[in-house]
Amino acid sequence: MNGVHDLGGMDGFGPVLRERNEPLFHADWERRVFGMMLATMGQGFYNLDEIRHSIERMAPAHYLGSTYYEHWLAGLERILGEKGRLTSTEIETRLTKLAATAPAPLPARNDSTLADRLGQAVYAGAPSSRGKGNPRYRAGAAVRVINMNPSGHTRCPRYVRGARGVIEHVHEKHIFPDAHAHGRGERPQMLYTVAFEAAELWGKDAEGRGRVYVDLWESYLEPAGFVRKTVPRKVPRRPRAAARKQKAKRR
Repeated sequence: MNGVHDLGGMDGFGPVLRERNEPLFHADWERRVFGMMLATMGQGFYNLDEIRHSIERMAPAHYLGSTYYEHWLAGLERILGEKGRLTSTEIETRLTKLAATAPAPLPARNDSTLADRLGQAVYAGAPSSRGKGNPRYRAGAAVRVINMNPSGHTRCPRYVRGARGVIEHVHEKHIFPDAHAHGRGERPQMLYTVAFEAAELWGKDAEGRGRVYVDLWESYLEPAGFVRKTVPRKVPRRPRAAARKQKAKRR
């Protein structure tokens, strides 16, 4: 969807500062949020695209003013509420209790089956590939990204919409996020790596001769030479008498 989360291609945010020897987590609560995400998604409460869409619906000021794991936490609260796993009352009650008393140790849950399954999920990941298909485009084909403005989830970034590129690599069929995030099933499509020249994206002021590679699903693309049909505007014909009079004036 179009929103503040789609920061690709935007400027004005200052340099990207790299933290030397950056730790995996900066605080214990980040580690816990990571575990919460893994445990809830690992049990099938929601899918990856649904949680991404949940994060995308954060208020713009909140999104820009919060950290990475705060995004995860906000997304978790929303999606677990929508799935009927958690209520806002339960969240507020817990926060009130934590503010009034010293934090108590977390209750232990001894579930070796769940622990083993989550461990395997961390090791194997969650592949979205769904096998081979019949690609519409081949490597080297010139394509253009359809200019669209969806109200729901999409993995097509705004800065490449309408741009021309070249198919760099043809992948297998992958889960289509635009459908998967909204309960419409996996609907796998062919996935392509598309190469864009920097000047195509940023104009003549682009720095150097760089190239950007973006993975895009087939329905985001159209042949570069494709021209959408438009219905010609009908111009009313003038009466013959008026036309002859106009012709006489020109003489």
